[in-house]
Amino acid sequence: MTADAHEWKNLALDLSQAGQRAHDKAAQAIGKTAADISADAKSYVPVDTGNLKNSIGYDTFNTGGELGAEIGPTAGYGLHVEAGTSRMAPQPYLAPAFNRRVTGFEQAMSKLAGEAIFPD
Repeated sequence: MTADAHEWKNLALDLSQAGQRAHDKAAQAIGKTAADISADAKSYVPVDTGNLKNSIGYDTFNTGGELGAEIGPTAGYGLHVEAGTSRMAPQPYLAPAFNRRVTGFEQAMSKLAGEAIFPD
């Protein structure tokens, strides 16, 4: 394999920018997945007054380079509906929403490494 100086310079530039591109693509994947899980949870949650459904949302964060998302309801009884109580059967809505989206998220994260190093 032979490469001229221009090709090596381009490769070095691509590699130097790969970390930021990977970070940006990961942030996009996390945001999209969090939005999708939140939307799915809203469609799965049992509705009485609509308070629980309306309280479901998500927040993404980037703390010291660590990316993530918090997804769930702000209504205090959300966990009781999800997991049930001694007097009420569980009515899961977050776990099914998460399970529906986890494979797509894993695929997006696997794909982003190659895209970060060798962008279009």
